[in-house]
Formats: sequence, C-alpha cells, structure tokens
Amino acid sequence: MGHGHGHGHGVSASASGRLVGRLWAAFAIAFAIMVVEFAVGVLTSSLALISDAAHMLTDVVGVGLALAAIVAARRSRARANRTFGVYRGEVLAALANAVLLFGVAGYVVFEAVQRFTAPPEVPGVPVLLAALAGLAANVVSFLLLRGGAEESLNVRGAYLEVLADLVGSVGVLVSALATLLFGWRYADPVIGVAIGLWVLPRTWSLARRALRILFQHAPERVDVDELTARLATVAGVSGVHDLHLWTLTSGMEVASAHLTMAEGADQADVLQAARELFAVEYGIEHATLQVECARSASRCHELSW
Repeated sequence: MGHGHGHGHGVSASASGRLVGRLWAAFAIAFAIMVVEFAVGVLTSSLALISDAAHMLTDVVGVGLALAAIVAARRSRARANRTFGVYRGEVLAALANAVLLFGVAGYVVFEAVQRFTAPPEVPGVPVLLAALAGLAANVVSFLLLRGGAEESLNVRGAYLEVLADLVGSVGVLVSALATLLFGWRYADPVIGVAIGLWVLPRTWSLARRALRILFQHAPERVDVDELTARLATVAGVSGVHDLHLWTLTSGMEVASAHLTMAEGADQADVLQAARELFAVEYGIEHATLQVECARSASRCHELSW
C-alpha cells in the first residue's frame, strides 16, 4: 500500500565521531601513566599501585577499541552491503571494556585477600609520587571525556574507566600516606580491595546497557505500549501492529511499524502525522512506516514471528 521513512541521522550522527581528538589524548595519557605505575608498582610490590595500573591498562585497551570502532564505522559508510555501517562496533567495544573491568576487579580482590596473611613492606614515597602523577593524568582525561559520556555509549565506557582510575589514584594516594605516616602494612591490600569493589557496580551498568542494544531491546526511555496507543490516535489510523524499536548505537535509535488506515484516510497525511509523532514526541527521527488497508494488515498477522 505504501511506506515512508524519516531519518535525521546522517553518518555523522554517531556521537563518538566528534570526540576522536579527545579519545586520542586520553589514550596517550593513559598509556604513559600505565607504564609508570606498572614499573613503580612492581619495583615497590605495591598491590594498590599495580591494581591502578591494571585499570589504566583497561583504559588503554578500551579507548583503543573505541577509536578502532570509530575508524571502522567511517570506512564502512560507502559499502552498499552494510546498510547500517558497522556502528555496532562501538557497542561491542563498550561490552569488551566491561568484561576487562570485571576481570581486573576480580584479580585485584583475589590478590589482596592473599596478601592479608602476610602484607609485604611497601615503600611509601615512590608509590606516593606515582599516585600523584596518576591522579593528575586521570583528572585531565576525566575532563576530556566527561562531555561526551552522555552522548556515546562507547565514550561512556572509556569515561567510566577513567573515573574508576581517578578514584583508584586517590586510593593509592591514601595508601601511600598511611604507609608513610603510620607504617600500616595493611593499607595497601585494603585499598586494593576497595578499588576492585568500587568499580564493579559501574561496570555492570555499562555491560547492561551494551547488552540491551545488542539484544535489540527498545530504548529504556520509551514506553512501547504508550507509543502504540499514541500511534493509534493519529488521524486516519485504525490499527497499529508490528511495531519495533531498537538502538543501533549511541544517539541512533530506529523504529518501524505497520499502520492500518481507516476508511477514506489519506496515505500521505497518515505518514506525515506518524513521522512527526516519532520525531517530535519521542526523538526518533529514523522511522520506517508502512501504511496499509485492513485487508493487507490481516496478512501481516499471519506471520509466525
């Protein structure tokens, strides 16, 4: 009978594409501090510093994945057999970041528990200096990525890792001060456990969001039943079926639906009104709509899936 679509999302709609420079800067900072913290941590046997360096490693890998996903998405735009590009690469990168964070947090907690029986002596001054350098670097990276964290799931993954490292650097700083001022050997493993446990809830939130996109669930902000009811009130619409909503990647939400026309309704008017409803009230500008008569609609209901 007819179909229509509205799409305000061009290729540049992927929010991460506008943040490449910041991602590169965060990558360089994280790599440099990671090397310093690993070296000092190994030389001083500081678990807190090694755990913070491990979190820095996830920053390096995570931001690298984010950059790789953006580059791949850009290069795939012109290929006709990839109608949505490879924007899902951003979501996969975010999920990979979450898996890395789970692994690091688990390792740090396990290793710290082992050390409680015989905590090693950790020199405070080198750990303190490394922690200060890590804290300064994380503050810079935090400010670089904070603005894009709400626009892109991929950038949010890198942002959460930087935030975790910032808190981790504060923890290492506290551990070093406790060692220097009070000679308390348990400060290092205690802070190591605290860093590992602190990051877990944030990691779960990131993984959950990524999995919702990969499973093509409707965006959490949209009430599907409410949207169906609103479409049914559009002038000229007598029924709504086969409504689907999903997120392609951060900032790119997609919808499709079949609308049954009432007797005497104008197809162009129904399409225009429905597209405006999606765009204005729900912020979904890429909606593919099929308008059909009652007889055609009955055939759609016969589909097994």
